[in-house]
Amino acid sequence: MVCDHSWGLVDNVVLEVEAGGERYIVKADGESAHHISRELDAHENWLRPWVEIGRAPRLVAGDRMAKILATTYLPGHLVLDSPAQRRPETFRQAGELLALLHGQAGVTDTSYEQRENAKVLANLDKPHRIAAERERQLRRIVSAWPDTPVTIVPTHGDWQPRNWLDADDQISVIDFGRAAPRPALSDWVRLEARDFRADPAREAAFIEGYGADPREPDAWFRERLREAINTAVWAHLVGDGAFEAQGHEMIERALEEAS
Repeated sequence: MVCDHSWGLVDNVVLEVEAGGERYIVKADGESAHHISRELDAHENWLRPWVEIGRAPRLVAGDRMAKILATTYLPGHLVLDSPAQRRPETFRQAGELLALLHGQAGVTDTSYEQRENAKVLANLDKPHRIAAERERQLRRIVSAWPDTPVTIVPTHGDWQPRNWLDADDQISVIDFGRAAPRPALSDWVRLEARDFRADPAREAAFIEGYGADPREPDAWFRERLREAINTAVWAHLVGDGAFEAQGHEMIERALEEAS
């Protein structure tokens, strides 16, 4: 083993290992986690556009029953909290890469909105620190949302600098434990919550790289508010105070900007 990259908040491990003179990443889920299955879905179905240009790891082996996989190792440093995070060019490349992923075949999903709304309401049943009056308001808002068909495409699910690597000013992508078919704009939410607000030049560069802006106002509000609620609840359950505070801020901003 070369290095343990495990996050420590969830029931999984991420190890950098060396074998036969080559480096690999080995991931395994515990009983309560289900990231490996989604990672394997991504590797088997959606990552080819990135793998072919060397911007994502290649799957070496995986086993859904054992909840383990091994991939090639990508060199580079995390963009998060590095000088690369302050460069608009990083976000332009990230936009280009995301467009490659989203550009694969999409399908119409008639139940996406219903499923996601039900998930949010179920999360509000869990322990959290959202004020009671605010919770009642959120329940009213979510319960009134329309159940309209949407186009879903392959998405990363956690598209932000903590899952990008910088190697000599070239950006690549890691961590596909939240990958799934969703509306394209869902991969914009976590960037909007922090990086776009920190520097508008990052947002402009990202849109340039992506080639369009899919954030239709009504759908964008729904996606943002669902993400905010889910963040506040999940972070409270795992004890991540900073992320929980971010979730509460996301709730307030979404409501304020929609009013």
